[in-house]
Amino acid sequence: MAFVISSECVSCGACAENCPVNAISEGETQYIIDADVCVDCGACAASCPADAISEG
Repeated sequence: MAFVISSECVSCGACAENCPVNAISEGETQYIIDADVCVDCGACAASCPADAISEG
């Protein structure tokens, strides 16, 4: 199950920088995770200062 980013996202980009498969990109209002690319490693959640990322 892919990780998801909630509305708590502050668009800092830490998650995208730490994603080993480049599954995260900047959306219109916050960062988004491409579920088809996500490998469920959790690197994004561990690096999020706003705790806005969880398993979907």
